[in-house]
Order: sequence, then C-alpha cells, then structure tokens
Amino acid sequence: MLKVTFCGAAREVTGSLHLLEADGMKVALDCGMFQGRRAESETKNKTFPFDPSTLHAVVLSHAHIDHCGRLPLLVKQGFTGRIYATPATRDLCALMLADSAHIQLEDANFLNKKKSRVGEPPIEPLYTDDDVQQTLRLFQTVAYEQPFWITRRLSARFESSGHMLGAASIALLYKQPVGDKPVSLVFSGDVGRFDIPILRNPRPFSETDYLIVESTYGGRHHPPTEDLGARLAAVVNDTIARKGKLIIPAFSVGRTQVLVYTLHQLQSAGAIPRVPIYIDSPLAVNATEVFRMHPELFNTEARSFQKQTGDILGACACTYIRDAEESKKLNRIRRSCIIISASGMCETGRIVHHLRNNIQNPRNTILIVGFQAAHTLGRRIVEKQPKVSIFGQTLSLKAQVVVLNGFSGHADIDELRRMCKPTAARCRRAFLVHGEIDQMEAMKSALIEDGFRDINMPAAGDVFELTARD
Repeated sequence: MLKVTFCGAAREVTGSLHLLEADGMKVALDCGMFQGRRAESETKNKTFPFDPSTLHAVVLSHAHIDHCGRLPLLVKQGFTGRIYATPATRDLCALMLADSAHIQLEDANFLNKKKSRVGEPPIEPLYTDDDVQQTLRLFQTVAYEQPFWITRRLSARFESSGHMLGAASIALLYKQPVGDKPVSLVFSGDVGRFDIPILRNPRPFSETDYLIVESTYGGRHHPPTEDLGARLAAVVNDTIARKGKLIIPAFSVGRTQVLVYTLHQLQSAGAIPRVPIYIDSPLAVNATEVFRMHPELFNTEARSFQKQTGDILGACACTYIRDAEESKKLNRIRRSCIIISASGMCETGRIVHHLRNNIQNPRNTILIVGFQAAHTLGRRIVEKQPKVSIFGQTLSLKAQVVVLNGFSGHADIDELRRMCKPTAARCRRAFLVHGEIDQMEAMKSALIEDGFRDINMPAAGDVFELTARD
C-alpha cells in the first residue's frame, strides 16, 4: 500500500516536502525551506516529522530554496540515500545550497554577537558548506522522460514543468506486491507559464490516479505573455523619463535570467534606451553560467536569438557584479539605470541595501516580478504600506511600485487548468498544495468545473492512503 504524508507547503507556499511510504520504505518529494516570519520559519526549519536516517531517497522537483533548501540539514541529521534530480537541477543546487549555507552562517554570526553581549549561549547555523558538499555527493541525475526505479516497486519519471531551468513534475508508479493494479501519482512541483522567454513550455500532466498540484496562483489571471515586453518597456521608459532608477528584486535563478533576456531584446529592438543594467548578485552571475551550460533546454526563440547575438543572457548589454565593494558603488550612481538584485522577496541579500537607498525617492520605481509571500518585505512593498522597516530603520515608501505578475515563474489558474485537465477523467483525488487558502479555494472550484470529483486541501501532518482502482 502507498501512503502520503503532507509535511510542508500544506496550506502555505513554502517548505515543500511530501513523504511517501510503501513496503517499509520512505521517499521524500522535495525537501524545502520554510520562509516568511523569521521566528516561525526558524522553528519549522530545524526539525523533520520523521527520522532522516530512515529515509530511502529524495526525488527533487527543482532547485528553488523552498523546495531544496533543507537537503543539507537532512544529510546533517543522518540521511544517506540518493537524491534524484535532473542534471540542470543538480547544477543549480550546487550554487543555491552553497549560497544558503553562507546565509545561515552570516545570520548565526550576526545573532551570536547580540547573544554574547547579553550572556546568552550561541546558536549554530542550520547547516554548513561541509553539509552542502556531502549532500551534493548524494545526487543522481536523470534526464527528462527517462524512467528510473526509486525502490523495488516504486518508479518515477521527470517531465518538464517549465518553472525554471531543470524544473520537473514527477510522475510516479507504484506496483502492488500482490496482483493488484498499480497506483499512479503525479507531483506537479512548481508549474511554469506557457510561452515565456527562454524555457520550453510545461508538459501537461500525464493521466494519473492521484495528483498533488501547486496552487500558488490558483485564483489569479496573469496578463498575456505576449504583452510582457511592451509592459516592461513602458516601466523602463517611464522611470527614465523621471530621471529615476529602476530597482527590480528578483530570484537569482530563473527570474533574473528571463529579465536580462527580455531587456536585451528590448534594447536590441530600440524599444528602450541603452541605459546601464546591473545584475548585482553573485549567485545570479553563477546561475547565468549554468544556463549557458544547458542550451538544450532553451525554446526555439531563445536559440534563434542566441545565434543572432552570441549570448542571450546579455554579456554585452549588462554588467554582472560579484564584488561587494562594486555593489556599494551602485548607491552613488545618480543617473538612470536598472538594478536587478536578490533576494526575490526582499528578505535578504543586496536588494535590501538597494531598497534602503532608493525607496524614499519618488523618481525611482520598484518593479515586483514574482510572488511575495505573506510577512515578507516584498509583500509589504506590494501592499504599498506607507512605512516599511529595513535594517531596523523606518522608511517612507515614496518610490513608484509596479507589479508585473506576467513574469512570474508560476502558472496562473488558466494555465494550471490546462495542465490538470488531461487527468480529470481518471484522477481519483487531487491534493492542492503550495498555496494560500484563498488561492486554493478558488482553484478547487475551477477544478470541480473541469470534472475533478474529489479535491483535498491537506494540512501539515495529514496522511492519506493511495489505493488502486477497482
């Protein structure tokens, strides 16, 4: 019998982790970090609802931290099994997890200085770079559409989900020990948009008995993808007309490369002036190199633009910044420019410094291009709260705030329905995860319209038996 326990991203967006159990074996789908309220996230991130040493394997959908960020902690606490992922996901995880370990160490050092002053015992980082290196040795890469065995009776196959480079949905098949029909399960991972820059379209889900599907934008409609370039150009041109700076918080992996590609296209076409574009994120610089290693994953348009320009990722159009001192110099620039920096939700990284230095100038624009989780600085900016706290300093939000959801790496409800519909007739039960309650409720209603009969919104800790069809 196959059983699933929902351990993370259950009625919330971060911390993706779902535990499968069969024949005495335990297999995790994803092992992500919780993000949001700092104290609450720290508590959730420290422990697992199972003993990591008893886990047989992890099957990883993609390299974003809310899906892979606790893998080194899993290893630190005793996991020694295999981690299955696509080659691009493994390459990106090497960067993402090393960066995460660095952030853990910096945070611990910062807090320990405070603790030492009041005589409190020091804390340890969640994990270290040594844990990351040990984790990377456990990866086994598998190409898209190539079936592989996880246990003696459980097999899987990666299918393109379009969310980011290397991202996959996971189609699983469990063969019953005695004659019963097999049980099929699809885990969506994160689903990308159709017809977006660089990446190929996601592949609609295979027919399945059970479906675990994300619902980040389960109640929202994105603008058409063909309008994105024109809308981005309008934001750039409006900001330059005000003699301001355009500040774009963006995830280092995925969103940054799409923005660079689109800005490069707009400048090449003369749709925007050739103002300086700065990519201020060491992780984004390294991630861009991984993109260049995997042109086989680019769509037809991107490959064509690559032939025309020699590099779709703006080597001739952008300045990539690694050095912290060079980053600080950007704050002294007075002319119009575009600064893309991480983190995407404005919680950590160099973007926080750029926001502190630019948020009070009404000439400037803050462009939000991705999902902002509740209780993050990014969400407070989207909500246009008149005062925001940055590094303990209360600042007035006077810069223009523009949201372009079309650049989101997450499918909207129309695209989610397009992905799910092929499974409706056969699917015995769908589980909605990776979403806030209002988005899940809206998506549930839409899927019922599409013929799904049983839709569940599991809470953390909920357990379900996945039985075979009669």
